[in-house]
Amino acid sequence: MGLRVGVLTSGGDSPGMNAAVRTATLAGIARGHTVLGIRDGFDGLISGNAPELDLQGVDGISRMGGTLLGTARNAVFPTPEGQVLAKKQIAALKLDALVVVGGSGSLAGAHLLGKDKPCRVVGVPASIDNDIGHCGMAIGVDTAVNTIVDACDRISDTARAHRRAFIVEVMGRHCGFLAMRAGLASEADAILFAEHKTSEDELVDRCRTVLRRVFEKGHSRRALIVKAEGVPISAARLRDRLQEHLKVDAPGVDIRETVLGHVVRGGNPSALDRLIAQRLGYAAMLAAEAGAHDVMLSWDPPGGFGQATADRNVRVVPLKDVLEETARYLDGTSPVMAGRVQLLKTVEDMMSL
Repeated sequence: MGLRVGVLTSGGDSPGMNAAVRTATLAGIARGHTVLGIRDGFDGLISGNAPELDLQGVDGISRMGGTLLGTARNAVFPTPEGQVLAKKQIAALKLDALVVVGGSGSLAGAHLLGKDKPCRVVGVPASIDNDIGHCGMAIGVDTAVNTIVDACDRISDTARAHRRAFIVEVMGRHCGFLAMRAGLASEADAILFAEHKTSEDELVDRCRTVLRRVFEKGHSRRALIVKAEGVPISAARLRDRLQEHLKVDAPGVDIRETVLGHVVRGGNPSALDRLIAQRLGYAAMLAAEAGAHDVMLSWDPPGGFGQATADRNVRVVPLKDVLEETARYLDGTSPVMAGRVQLLKTVEDMMSL
């Protein structure tokens, strides 16, 4: 007998979410299940806004950014009252399983909901920040990195034409992965991220040294600094402080700042993000069918953590372990995060040569 499976997207949108929804829907229908598309995340779960999905409704959505189902942040859902409402709707909708596609907050919500097992709960990681524990690459990361690199390349063109320095701020409140990866790919002269745990004065001194090195030697007509939004100094303030130093260190050189903001979230997903989302969405439906509960399907978790699946790149990880490792990412005690920081430190001195 077929299952009734709900699929929702929650939290910040990530390019590739639609590909996960489409593949989960196709897999479910192909295997004889009924798939319900829950609108606007946990809001829709509480209100029961969950129309049935069909093949025509999800046709062609893999190439679209954002999320067809919509997303929202719900303050009621984590409360005892919200949990009661959500569980009542799960019963009213006769859901056998729920697939939650989202970031760390959404997966925490999925874990909370699954404690009394109102139905099987399966998570799929989607976060452009790549800040989800036991996950090598979340849905949306590759597209976000490519968007940043493209913007940095364009900014570098105009900076070089005018002999300027630019600070480009990218998303990443608690995790500097985007700044790290995009900064290296775009030949940045410095990459600033909160995990470095550097004071404002130390950051300014470091950037000043980089800018002096770039413009004194005359080997470049431009300097690029990529900064994560989690660094505790605004791009505008950093620009103002460095401009004062440039008057002495490199007269005539101007410095500007660009905050990419939500531009980083948008756009059609890359081929890699579509592929990751498709394989995770398919694996999530198979896991739900097999009775898995309170787990996340992970793409290439570091160290091969979790239980193997038929897809060698996808593993099943308990949500409890995911959330504990995510907390270690944020407090700096995760060896994965420490490894990222150390790897970047080894190449910092050569970046502005």
